[in-house]
Amino acid sequence: MIAYILTAALACDPLLTALFTPPRPSLGRYEICTTLEPLEVVADAADGHLYGSVETLGPLDAFGAAGTYDRLKLARLYAETGVRVVRGWRIRGNDFESVTLLSPYPDAGLTRLVPGTMVIRFVLPAR
Repeated sequence: MIAYILTAALACDPLLTALFTPPRPSLGRYEICTTLEPLEVVADAADGHLYGSVETLGPLDAFGAAGTYDRLKLARLYAETGVRVVRGWRIRGNDFESVTLLSPYPDAGLTRLVPGTMVIRFVLPAR
């Protein structure tokens, strides 16, 4: 029941997806969704995902180098805090899904941190 409620509460955002994922991945597809739910609630509603432990990372380590986002602007945004990150995965049907949970997360303009959780999902379909 919690997984259903959480899935319904996720709002996918093409602007965030364009900022923080590769522009044209050669394999698979990315999507970024957000929720106001805390990181622990999202991870607890695992829905078949296997998650590691929570880490606190610097923003550039947490968001990686694949996106087109302004790295300096993001670093300034997180100047007072780190990013809490949980990584996980699951097999769904024949597809492999990698998930990264980040909290707090930046808005698309990189002007403020939003309480809640960003969910970066990478789906690699079976061939």
